[in-house]
Amino acid sequence: MTYRFFTPVPPKAATGLTAEVYRQLRDEFLGPVPTFQALSAVPEVQAATWALMREALLAGDASRVDRELVAAAVSRANRCRFCVDAHVLLHALGEHELAEVVARGATPSEPGHAELVAWAEASRSPRAADWTSPYRPELTGTLLAFQFINRIVSALLAPDLLPGGLQRSPLVRSVGGRLCARAAREPKEPGRSLALLDAGTTAPPAWAGDSPVGVAYASLKDAAVQGGDLLGDVARETVTAAVRWEDGRYPDRPADWAVDLVRDVPGVDRVGTRIALLAAFAPSAISPGDVALWRYSHPDDADLVRLVAYGAITATDHVARALSPAHH
Repeated sequence: MTYRFFTPVPPKAATGLTAEVYRQLRDEFLGPVPTFQALSAVPEVQAATWALMREALLAGDASRVDRELVAAAVSRANRCRFCVDAHVLLHALGEHELAEVVARGATPSEPGHAELVAWAEASRSPRAADWTSPYRPELTGTLLAFQFINRIVSALLAPDLLPGGLQRSPLVRSVGGRLCARAAREPKEPGRSLALLDAGTTAPPAWAGDSPVGVAYASLKDAAVQGGDLLGDVARETVTAAVRWEDGRYPDRPADWAVDLVRDVPGVDRVGTRIALLAAFAPSAISPGDVALWRYSHPDDADLVRLVAYGAITATDHVARALSPAHH
């Protein structure tokens, strides 16, 4: 596994909150997987991301197959090749044919599954699709978790899980699914991850009711939005406005698009604004040159992760806001 811009501290060397997150990942998931290792430079974002994924994707009574299908479909809509490839858990749940349909980018034959895929993919551009959610908090939370995770992964990880893209082999996917079948099928008690979170200032969203999913989402928003403090007011306004105006539209040429948008941003903030915008729209287009320029003034890995998380949560919360009746 290749990290694009830095190598995280090995899990065995983790301390404090990150060590606690890794302990839960070992107990309840597949261990400290690369997604969460990449976030380890900012433990509060790492913990909140794990909490949202756990409470939405793994805990509660909603169908695990439906949730895995939503995660895979959102990842496909966001062009996150790493996350699409990683979703061998449909194999782990015994849904081998459905897993391969999703991997090929095809539409499932079962109407309920096809409806879920269409719903998940439409969330990329919520205003254009008049998108909202008729589903319970676990499914909605899974969708939002992967709107965020896709962007983190595409920005900070190389797309291949295995050398030469071997993870795209149907046989490898099937075997990988079987290897993690036990972890995928064991029921998880809701709420365990919330002990990792500080009480935030954002109230849980109305769409989540009293589900732990809402607490986890509010905590992630609180933690990730703090990366905006690395930028000035004009820069933050530029990122927020672009996310609203563009509504998830893919830039044809992301690098040129981002350059045009930051022309009126103060010079000190241009590269940071560019990285945040790319994190929101086309995170894999963040280049080593972008990161090298950013590191002249912000050498720490933590600041790069905070900035990427800020762009990712701005785009994710644009989707979440479509769930509020006030925005319809």
